[in-house]
Amino acid sequence: MTEEIPLSGGRVTSGVVRVGGTVRRPQSSNAAFVHRLLRELEEIGFDASPRLLGVDDSDREILTFIEGDVPTDCGTLVWDDAQLRAAAQLLRRYHDATARSSLCGTAEVVCHNDFGPWNLVWKTGLPIALIDFDNAAPGTRVDDLGYAAWKHLNLGLIELPVAEQRRRLLVLAHAYGTHVDDELLLAIERAQERMSALIERSGDPGRDIAVSQIRAERIWLHANRGDLID
Repeated sequence: MTEEIPLSGGRVTSGVVRVGGTVRRPQSSNAAFVHRLLRELEEIGFDASPRLLGVDDSDREILTFIEGDVPTDCGTLVWDDAQLRAAAQLLRRYHDATARSSLCGTAEVVCHNDFGPWNLVWKTGLPIALIDFDNAAPGTRVDDLGYAAWKHLNLGLIELPVAEQRRRLLVLAHAYGTHVDDELLLAIERAQERMSALIERSGDPGRDIAVSQIRAERIWLHANRGDLID
């Protein structure tokens, strides 16, 4: 068997390795849904996600390896306009593809639910594919976009003037094909609430610091809501 090379970058799930031209990763509790989703994306020709090749003898998913870079520490990065546009357009392509999926049920789309820069594959500085669908589930476009906006802009986390963050938020929203309105800002807030609750339940030793940081980001969002709306 080809050598197993542990993969770095992103917020790597423990045990993810590269084997030749494939990635082997432990199956999540959502594996059955994810496998159906990946197969449907392949069937309709969506080319910005890995292909599911099966399950190996160690009960790990076998996925195609996508060449590129996956960033790790995204909390201090300031993505430029071209990068924000490309990320938003990739999310829109994914949503448009999943809107036709039988997995949606009565929902608009299948949300990725973790569309942060660390779950995108980047080439020549631009995102070309998305990975790690463990949290995928039926939902709304705006909730997925709200999370993506929060994490790609690092709202309330990095020190940029409010006017500049407003401009960058407009770049991302317009590239997706929508506006910055109260609905989008509420979606960002819901994403922050979900993440805070998840961290609190995690039992992670550093959870108090992480929750405190998200609280500060929520305070920033509330304080500047009027200046962010298009």
